[in-house]
Amino acid sequence: MSVGIRDVARAAGVSTATVSRALGRGPVSEALRAQVEAAVRATGYRPNLSARRLRSQETQTVGLVVADIRNPFFTAVSRAVEDAAYAAGMRVILCNTDEDPDREAMYLRLMEEERVTGVIFAPTRATAEMLATEALPFPVVFIDRAGPPGGHDSVVLDNEAAGAALVDHLVAEGFRRIGGLFGSTSSTARERLSGYAAAMARHGLAAAARTVPPNAAAAEAEARVWLASPEAPEALVLSNGLILMGALRAARALGLSVPGSLALAGFDNEPWTELVEPGLTVIEQPVAEIGAQAMRLLFDRLKEPDQPVRKVVLSGRAVLRGSSRRRG
Repeated sequence: MSVGIRDVARAAGVSTATVSRALGRGPVSEALRAQVEAAVRATGYRPNLSARRLRSQETQTVGLVVADIRNPFFTAVSRAVEDAAYAAGMRVILCNTDEDPDREAMYLRLMEEERVTGVIFAPTRATAEMLATEALPFPVVFIDRAGPPGGHDSVVLDNEAAGAALVDHLVAEGFRRIGGLFGSTSSTARERLSGYAAAMARHGLAAAARTVPPNAAAAEAEARVWLASPEAPEALVLSNGLILMGALRAARALGLSVPGSLALAGFDNEPWTELVEPGLTVIEQPVAEIGAQAMRLLFDRLKEPDQPVRKVVLSGRAVLRGSSRRRG
């Protein structure tokens, strides 16, 4: 019966990624390396490192790990990544995590087992922070969310500026009680919340923000309670397309007219945002450029593994529609 890397990891009491780093002379302590080498001797494992490297190069596969494939933003980014990979003669493995750190860890293990060439990843805050100090056997580029400085290459929107721009627009339209409903799991939502709060303070207005899991059902449930309360805002900033959808559903369920009783402004210029009446004001993200830039950073990292970490920050475009128009 053959002995594999998992047997070594089990014997050493470490992860398979740690075994790979130790055997490949990656960044591990000498004590941990000795622990792994002892497990290798105990199990009789015979690593073939040159063969593993060769197979890794030959896979020509990119792992794409997204937070929620139901979110049209990630659907569009996935298409852009796949287009760029296809043009380069590479395949894509697509995984969906539902913002779950355990699923993120599972899929990263899968990517290692598949010996992918590299990974494009939209991580939760917890996983992004963990990966800042834990080496992986393949290059990683973050999309939509940036990790701690110095960790991994990333492509993101200027989220603080975009969040502030929505507030500035609503204030210019005459709204003052402007609330915000933001996702609870990503650095992206946190940055949009920061931009919202800064803009409210700049206008001398009191911020009123709540966080929810970044899906339509959670947003609708929270918005129903908030909009039916004495503290109900007269306008809402929503941090992604699904949260925007949930808030609109809540407004309709409560019989609130948009924008007469409630103004809405959010993110992601999806087809439905134009088709619903009166049309929803959104920040349009450059999804094709996000995917293309992520692939470019990945290719650059493969060519020059030791180059400095890069962060590409892109600008969004405000698409102004009837949901935020000035009151008559």
